[in-house]
Order: sequence, then C-alpha cells, then structure tokens
Amino acid sequence: MSEWSVTEPRKLTFDERVRELHVRIVNGTVNVVGTDEGSARLEVTQIEGPPLAVTQQGGTLTVAYDDLPWKGFLKWLDRKGWRRSAVVSLAVPAGTGVEVGVVGATAVLSGLEGRAEVKGVTGDTTLVRLTGPVRADTVSGNVEAQALSGDLRFNSVSGDLTVVEAGSSVKADSVSGSMIVDIDPTGRPTDVNLTSVSGEIAIRLPQPVDAEVEANTASGTVSNAFEDLRVSGQWGAKRITGRLGSGNGSLKATTVSGSIALLRRPPAEDEPWDVEPEDFGPEDSGPEDSGPEDSGPEDIRTENIHPVSEETATEGDNSGSGPGDGPSDAPADGTTDKKVL
Repeated sequence: MSEWSVTEPRKLTFDERVRELHVRIVNGTVNVVGTDEGSARLEVTQIEGPPLAVTQQGGTLTVAYDDLPWKGFLKWLDRKGWRRSAVVSLAVPAGTGVEVGVVGATAVLSGLEGRAEVKGVTGDTTLVRLTGPVRADTVSGNVEAQALSGDLRFNSVSGDLTVVEAGSSVKADSVSGSMIVDIDPTGRPTDVNLTSVSGEIAIRLPQPVDAEVEANTASGTVSNAFEDLRVSGQWGAKRITGRLGSGNGSLKATTVSGSIALLRRPPAEDEPWDVEPEDFGPEDSGPEDSGPEDSGPEDIRTENIHPVSEETATEGDNSGSGPGDGPSDAPADGTTDKKVL
C-alpha cells in the first residue's frame, strides 16, 4: 500500500491501475473526470485544516479525511470537523468506479463509464456525460445532470433534481425537493418512477414513446400535453392516466401537494425548452400548443412552473383546452414558483 499525507497544494501521479476511486471531503470542491489514459492524476490546489490522507491499495485510490468514514456519511454531524476545506481534482480511467462524499462541498463528475455514487449533505452535485449507473443521495444539496445514459437513482430530503437527456430508467424520491426530468431513451423501455411529498414534478417525454402512464397529486394541479392521456378529478386528488404508444414502458409520478406537468419532447432539437407561464394556463395548455417551435432539450431551469388551474383538470379533459379554443388574455390560475426553461 502507498500512502501520502497532503497538507499543502500538491500534484500526484499514480502509475498503478486505478479501478475504484473513493473521495470524501468537507467544504471546497471535488472534480472527477474520466480519461482514456491508463494512469490517474491528483491535484490539490487549496487545502485548509487537517491533512488529506491519500492511499492506493489493490487498484483502489482513496482521497479522504481519516475521521470521515463512508458508512453513515450523511449522518456525520461533527460541527467542529466542518472547519476544513479542500479543492481536489482527479483524472482517472473512464471505466473507474467512483464514490464521492461531500459534506459542504461541490462535486462535479464527467466523462465516466463506470458506476458512480455521490453522497452530499449540503453540497450541490453536477453530473455530465455518465454512461454507467448513477446513484445520488443528498440531504439538502441539489443535483443537476446532463446526458446520462445509465440508470439514475436519486434520494433527497429537500434537494432538487434537474436532468437533461436522462436515460430510460430514472427513480427518484424526495420530501420537498422538486424534480424536472427530460427523458431521452436509449432503446430500452422507459422506466420512470418519481415520488415527492410537497415538491413539484415536471417530466418531458419524447415522441414517440411507449409507456403506461399514471401520475397522481392529492392537492396540486396538473398539466398534460398528450391527447392520448386522460386527466380525471376536479376537486382534490387528480390523476393523469393512459397509454402512450405500445405501453411497453412505465411512467409513474406521485406527489401529495405538488404540481405535476407532462410535457412533449419535440423530434427536432433546435430550440431550447422554453415554457412560458401562459403555456400552462387554461387557454394554452392543450396538445396542439406543444409543437417543436415551443421547446427543445438544451437547458432546464426550475423557476415558475405554472400548471393549469383546478378548473381545467376535469373528468375526461386532457389539458384544460380543446384544439379549437381561441387565445385568451386571462392569466393562468394555480400558479407556482417554478419555471421550466
């Protein structure tokens, strides 16, 4: 086993093959990028507080504090131990399995093909171009991801989830965090299951798509852009149900008091996904208002989603307006503080 104690900015190169990477830090930043090189590189550009212990044994590279274990990581509440910080960057072979734990730090993972697991207490996480399975657990940190082709599992208390071009399988649970998921299937049946207590849920699906759909909210509003789906319930609980395509896949979304929006992903990907507040209003939320000119996949932001009002979520009504409805200057009802861009 090789060991290093890092107390100041330093660069290290590891010639022995790295198959597993474990990183655990408090405050600061962790950057992990997958490369085509056979060796791994570490650069610590800033460090304050106790030293970082770097060890390499049996193909496993660990960069962590000795008093910060992976087991029970999200329950680590030693406030005195929070008085430390480090900025750590690592380049590892793309197939490396990665485990990253951050207490108050920001984590960025990109270009990885192996398994990736991230645990965060208050730090935010960014995931880009990951092809292996991904699991992210946070307390209050947000997770933003783009171009994920593997399965995604997300659990959070109050952190938000935003995914652009997610793979076929996404399963997420949150208490109060919002979820915005843009599905870009990779040939496998769609398997989406999102659950929240008070968070809002927005899902954009491609055309065509094959899935059995069941979306429920106990007291929130709903918006639906698919004529093959049915919105039922006028007061209180509301549901969006039906089959898209052959129904081989599955889409389930459940929230108690949050709103639910099902959006259409256009075939052309030239325009940004730009949904204005009036697009969720009673007069403009029908299936014909969801053409390619209104949306695209490049960017998603979580501000000001305005679902249709409760009056539009009636039995047998798909989205609160028919194809022949004319324009209206009336403001949308049931607005929230979320926007999808």
